[in-house]
Amino acid sequence: MEKTAVLIFDAAQRSALAATRALGKRKDIIVYTTDSTESALAGCSRYTTKYLQGPDPSADTAEFLKWVNSTVRKYEIDFLLPVTEVTSRTLVEHRDSLPPCKLPFSDFKTLLDLSNKTALTQLAQRLNVPVPFSQYCESPADIDWQQVTFPCVLKPALSKVLVNNQWLETQVHIVDTQQQMEELLNHKEYLLHYPFMVQQYIDGQGAGIFCYYQNGEAKAFFAHKRLREKPPSGGVSVLSESAPVNPLMKQHAKALLDNVNWHGAAMVEFKVASDGTPYLMEINTRLWGSLQLSIDAGVNFPALLFDGEYQQVTPLAGFTEGVQLRWLLGDLDNLYLQLKDSKSSWGQKLAAIGQFLKPNFSNRKHEVNRLDDMGPFWFELKHYR
Repeated sequence: MEKTAVLIFDAAQRSALAATRALGKRKDIIVYTTDSTESALAGCSRYTTKYLQGPDPSADTAEFLKWVNSTVRKYEIDFLLPVTEVTSRTLVEHRDSLPPCKLPFSDFKTLLDLSNKTALTQLAQRLNVPVPFSQYCESPADIDWQQVTFPCVLKPALSKVLVNNQWLETQVHIVDTQQQMEELLNHKEYLLHYPFMVQQYIDGQGAGIFCYYQNGEAKAFFAHKRLREKPPSGGVSVLSESAPVNPLMKQHAKALLDNVNWHGAAMVEFKVASDGTPYLMEINTRLWGSLQLSIDAGVNFPALLFDGEYQQVTPLAGFTEGVQLRWLLGDLDNLYLQLKDSKSSWGQKLAAIGQFLKPNFSNRKHEVNRLDDMGPFWFELKHYR
């Protein structure tokens, strides 16, 4: 059988490892992985045929694209799968300059419009998808201070901005006072010179809908809930569980992605207020950190992305709920932070230890350490700090 060569980028990411395992197990695919370091997480997987060190796209776009061109030709790559925003935006923007190969994304304008939080919020308002009250600003001079209530959120339109062939990373800020807000506006380059929003702060729980679309048609949805995060107050998921898809959030996600005729994977993020209203936060037009959980639960997004470039994909009816995914070293970090927290009582710390040690053999899987592919875990353990 002739195999299709796939190049998976951003091999340091756990999502790249999940994609490598999902595609590398197939008999019709040969997987190459790449990142800018000498070795990387997904590059240590037994399902990687060869790890290739390349230039960092965030450091030099031109050099990165030159390397991709030569690599695609040398290894006869037919399918490219980036998993971070910088790599995916770079490849999609310069798709026409690459040798012919599959790239499972919509066109660059659509990608940018969904990634641009200002444009997305305005689209949501037109489609009656709930969003926080927002002021749209090209510069700090555009702020109407009479409409600002604290706490509020300073949200740059783009999470990353390309400036002089290099990427400037922005940050969302929750602001409690006018003085704090003025200091940020005066010192953060991405607030001084690039568009941003001043948004109403929504006090609630984060939630997301994970989607796959093929040429404007919804084919798969997935959802999970976070059981533990790093840091414990909220951050990266270290223990998560597949959960039912919220019908209202699915309706809003569908309205947005249908409108732009989306193609590929997307994560639509909401914050659910105390009254149950899901407010749109952003859309990530790439694969996500807990990708392995969806694969374990029966929604193999990397396979959908691959197959969707070559044939019509059958819509998935559902997935297994209650499947858990644990990132062991991330969970260890969570425990350490709880034990270190001076505000936690001894009772709370003992409870945290008990939860960490409590086994779950029936429906829990580990994200990195898997018996059939332990190379990535030894790599992660070696570099653990």
